[in-house]
Amino acid sequence: MAQGTARIGNDRYRTEIEVGGHAIVADEPAALGGQGVGPAPYDLLLASLGACTAITLRMYADRKGWPMASVEVALRLHGKDERRIDRVLTIAGLDDEQMARMADIAERTPVTLTLKNGLPIDTRLA
Repeated sequence: MAQGTARIGNDRYRTEIEVGGHAIVADEPAALGGQGVGPAPYDLLLASLGACTAITLRMYADRKGWPMASVEVALRLHGKDERRIDRVLTIAGLDDEQMARMADIAERTPVTLTLKNGLPIDTRLA
């Protein structure tokens, strides 16, 4: 089960995050009043989707014994009112049929399904 914490002090928007035993920093860009010392929250969301997609496809290719040399996952978040993510897969080393299967698998990665289906969030005070 994943677990993490995010802490912010008086440094304008710089947020210290600890998740999965790793420390990372998030921030807002200077144009939004931050210092730009780390990715913004939506950047982290795209990073999560990209990592999950790439890892899942690597696992699938390895399990099938397919000669996938690499996969690149390009992501772009659009819109404010109607948000959507464009995802483009560039896969090297596979034939057309295998690449079509990989595109199908990408639609069913854990983070993809979580984003598509939504996730309840329960908030309480400590």
